[in-house]
Amino acid sequence: MTEPTTAVLVLDLLGVFVFALSGATLAVQARMDAFGVLVLAGVAALGGGVLRDLLLDTPVAALADGRYLLVPPLAAALVFFFSPLVERLGPAVRLFDAAGLGLFVVSGTTKALDAGLGTVSAVVVGCLTGIGGGVLRDVLAGVVPVVLRREVYAVPAVLGAFLVAALHGQGLRGPGAVSAAVLLIIGFRMLGVWRDWHAPVAPQRRV
Repeated sequence: MTEPTTAVLVLDLLGVFVFALSGATLAVQARMDAFGVLVLAGVAALGGGVLRDLLLDTPVAALADGRYLLVPPLAAALVFFFSPLVERLGPAVRLFDAAGLGLFVVSGTTKALDAGLGTVSAVVVGCLTGIGGGVLRDVLAGVVPVVLRREVYAVPAVLGAFLVAALHGQGLRGPGAVSAAVLLIIGFRMLGVWRDWHAPVAPQRRV
């Protein structure tokens, strides 16, 4: 994983797998049929990467490399056939989502930096890569996207993306730097879930 392109590929495929697990798990919990499980797995897994590549005006990786299209059905099948176990693992959706968020934010930021974007632009692309698939997944499942709820979600993504940019600027692009950024995002996100951290909401008018 010393070459940026290799790092992006590995991060992408791992992110595709865990986001596909999150989408399939949510579909099972919503009592969707097999097709619904497959659709939610695919949308969650590929949505962020497609958005990233369109923003960067590069070939869409999910269409250019067949490996991207093989991973979501595999994850969907695992969740579908072991659904009784999945239903007892409600927190798994959040864990898979946090892992997908971390992997995709880092891959998106890295790819944007490699394409020559500045720090702020790369951070924006990285965050959109991380949240894109999850937003589509939640919308199709009929729930408010997690990034729009009170839960701390965007902050870990932004911090992780800036860490990637800072390390990239120092020439640190190897497995250690990548892992540090991914773990920061996952750890911050899950800590927020555990501690029940919430972003402030507007006060409601009293009747």
